[in-house]
Amino acid sequence: MQAPLVDTVPGRYWHRLDDGRIQCDVCPRYCKLAEGQRGLCFVRARQNDQMVLTTWGRSSGFCIDPVEKKPLNHFLPGSPVLSFGTAGCNLTCKFCQNHEISKARQMDAVGSLATPDMIVQTAKQWGCSSVAFTYNDPVIFLEYAVDVAKACRAAGIKTIAVTAGYIGKDARAEFFRHMDAANVDLKGFTEAFYHKLCSAHLDDVLETLIYLKRETGVWFELTNLVIPGENDSDGEFDAMTRWIMANLGPDEPVHFSAFHPDWKMMDTPQTPAQTLIRAREIALKNGLRYVYVGNVHDHAASSTYCHNCHTRLIGRDWYELSDWKLDAHGNCTECGIACAGVFGPKPGQWGRKRQPVRLSAARQ
Repeated sequence: MQAPLVDTVPGRYWHRLDDGRIQCDVCPRYCKLAEGQRGLCFVRARQNDQMVLTTWGRSSGFCIDPVEKKPLNHFLPGSPVLSFGTAGCNLTCKFCQNHEISKARQMDAVGSLATPDMIVQTAKQWGCSSVAFTYNDPVIFLEYAVDVAKACRAAGIKTIAVTAGYIGKDARAEFFRHMDAANVDLKGFTEAFYHKLCSAHLDDVLETLIYLKRETGVWFELTNLVIPGENDSDGEFDAMTRWIMANLGPDEPVHFSAFHPDWKMMDTPQTPAQTLIRAREIALKNGLRYVYVGNVHDHAASSTYCHNCHTRLIGRDWYELSDWKLDAHGNCTECGIACAGVFGPKPGQWGRKRQPVRLSAARQ
């Protein structure tokens, strides 16, 4: 069988160093490469004396998910989203729950040909309101993600970035200019956590969050994967949510999600549901209005409530919507107060289905 085509395109955001190497400036890792070397992300490389992206138009597979799975609870609730990723990552998280993709070091992990036009046509065929870059971080395939986002926007389809927010200053301006929504993984709230488990720096992520809030119109929500013994103290929950309140405001949705043993942390126990409830209570006490738990079944703590009259605005049973008490403008039907987010005139009906799809039909 013939090997799938590898699409290599010129990369952006790099410069030459005096010692003859070139430096990648897409993320704060700033990999410095000699000819033939790849960055830590694996997909950005130096070839023919320039930076290139080696996975343009290549995907590890496509699936239609409920948008709540990203997770986004305030962005077109109930709608289907066409989700895909490529390979590689610019972080080294020892707890990665998509490590088969994000840590892949073989191009056969991204064997599916997926041009922007094919992605748009497939999203249309399945009635998807949006396309999500997920499973691995789209920051590392910026050029490809931007090309897909441009094609989607021209077709009236939204784009979502599921990202750790570890991106350089100039690159993030272009990247987020083309995104409609994002879920940013705020992995912990100490430099020690980021250094020990992710080989990264907390301040760079916080900088991205402040940028998103102050400089863009991107709707974004935060996810904190709670890992027993690593980032699950009351003090850390308190410091994190106080920072969010002060810098991003009370309307910033936060998802506290349960860890399950994976990759290099198989000996770490699963997060108790009560830990997530405790984190949620601390966040609510600190003034945040929309706080959720994830990866556990908790109808009450997964639902959205009016911050004024406390009416349950959107009920969620896993990813299935139940209650819907928002008017066509996203206001509470009981008291008229707006719920923060991006809402359609009525909820989507996709439910909790997860539908793998092939893009070959898009060629017809």
